[in-house]
Amino acid sequence: MQTLSHLSVLLDHQAKKYSERTALEYKDFGGKEWKTISWNDFAQQARRTSKAMLALGIGIQDKVAIFSQNTIQYVFTDFGAWGIRACSVPFYATTSEETIAFMVNDAQIRFIFCGEQEQYDKARRVQHLCQTLERIIVFDKRVIISTHDPSSMYFDDFLAMGDNGKYDAALEKLKSEAQWDDLACILYTSGTTGNPKGVMLSQGQFHAAFKDNHKGLELSEKDRILNFLPFTHIFEKGWALMCLTEGATLIVNTNPHEVQDSMRETHPTCMCAVPRFWEKVYAGVTEKIDKASPMQQKLFRRALEIGRRHNIEYLSHGKKPPLALRLEYSMMDKLVFSLVRKQIGLENAHFFPTAGSFVSPEVEEFVHSIGIFMMVGYGLTESLATVSNDHVDKPYTIGSIGRPIESINIKFSEEGEILLKGPTITKGYYNRPDLNTTAFTEDGYFRTGDVGYMKDGEMYITERIKDLYKTSNGKYIAPQYVESKILVDKYVEQIAVIADQRKFVSALIVPTYALLEEYAKSNGIKYGSREELVTNEKVIAMIAERINTLQQSLATYEQIKRFTLMPQAFSMEKGEITNTLKIKRNVLNKRYADIIEAMYAE
Repeated sequence: MQTLSHLSVLLDHQAKKYSERTALEYKDFGGKEWKTISWNDFAQQARRTSKAMLALGIGIQDKVAIFSQNTIQYVFTDFGAWGIRACSVPFYATTSEETIAFMVNDAQIRFIFCGEQEQYDKARRVQHLCQTLERIIVFDKRVIISTHDPSSMYFDDFLAMGDNGKYDAALEKLKSEAQWDDLACILYTSGTTGNPKGVMLSQGQFHAAFKDNHKGLELSEKDRILNFLPFTHIFEKGWALMCLTEGATLIVNTNPHEVQDSMRETHPTCMCAVPRFWEKVYAGVTEKIDKASPMQQKLFRRALEIGRRHNIEYLSHGKKPPLALRLEYSMMDKLVFSLVRKQIGLENAHFFPTAGSFVSPEVEEFVHSIGIFMMVGYGLTESLATVSNDHVDKPYTIGSIGRPIESINIKFSEEGEILLKGPTITKGYYNRPDLNTTAFTEDGYFRTGDVGYMKDGEMYITERIKDLYKTSNGKYIAPQYVESKILVDKYVEQIAVIADQRKFVSALIVPTYALLEEYAKSNGIKYGSREELVTNEKVIAMIAERINTLQQSLATYEQIKRFTLMPQAFSMEKGEITNTLKIKRNVLNKRYADIIEAMYAE
């Protein structure tokens, strides 16, 4: 049963209910073994953090930054701040120094909690640019703190500051006075242009989101939740906190590069993810099938067809499959699908919320067909994640973004823009009255910037307004939709469609280098560098053939006519993609202008 309470007291309530049951599973920094923390210990560590914050002089609604990968210390810091009515401001672990300085100064942050050496070094380098920044507290004990840095300390030493009875009464008083209007977080959206915007998220918004999302899910204390996305991402933060209200166990994955190992080691039942994760699963499975024997390929294709009929033609429409199909599906599930799920660590699969960008219908159909419930949804930081999602107890349609949550009021502008109002919607951007006047309509609806429509109770999204391209022939192109068609290919790692004011569609494509190099070796293609490899005529012809196959369902004017294979990946370090892996199209257009122009040369 869900526990609905203010985040300042949620852990206290859950500790009374679950006591010594496991609340968190984690690895120490650099550790190899999974460890556990009970609900009692979780609540106790959050209390220690709150009291240490009081010892530092952190006051009501003071801003506390967390600059780290996912860690248990990150979770303690969040709940520690909420326990004293402070506001947490999460930074992505890969955030640039320039952006850190901007956010610290914008929110007037006094304290930064850093994860590892990279985050500490960055915070230390910008400290002189930030007049309000007093201290840096470091989670990882392996971090080398500069001998010339008297203002920084390790998290364990920080916790010890509150290990006495001096702050107990003050803490209880603050918890009793907590308000729903208290800011819980200021979450800066990475943005594809300009400085990030600080989205204000209140305790009341979280409460409303937990209450509404509970109705469309079947979460329980038996579920095991792997944290795949950064806690800085509103999708992961809102989802993880929601799971804690249900008494589920959080599996905190610190190293994002080890997530596949973590899945196989911990066997989660649920995990929220972005579509790119499932695209990689799809590409990985199809690659193995391509290398299988003809008989194995035939069996898998047969299994997929049965899975599609059983799970999509019947179950997705709320219909019971015929007995013969149920028996056939059960056999294929044991022979084929169970092995696929086990290989990726999802043998105990329950359901998997997926959002963040356009979901390829081909990938969505594949995931459902192998017996994994991909719960597609839609939301924004400004809506505290969920606007709509598939429900486990209601029919769903491949290609939709689910059914709106109950408390949200949705309407569409004349241009088809999705407009939102409700208790989960932000009151606005921190320190940005200029943006707040344009972000909302006159009657108080938030402008999402996304185009969509409703059909049979489900919502559909077509594209972001600002991302719609218009070719010189007057045709509109939705680049994310075109890109989703190509990203399912195992040889494609990243793609940026070019079309705005152009006579046809082109693309910059970053190949999956390991597979491309393997292809070159198998086909006797010699090369001395990646630059040589991606300009090889045989390689280009192979990629072109695969692209043409994948885009057959697109209208002629939507299809990619020319492309360039890039020798280096688009990266956050070069400012080409955001922390949430969205392409900064304006940056790519400027940086690779010569390459783009060459594709349009007669």
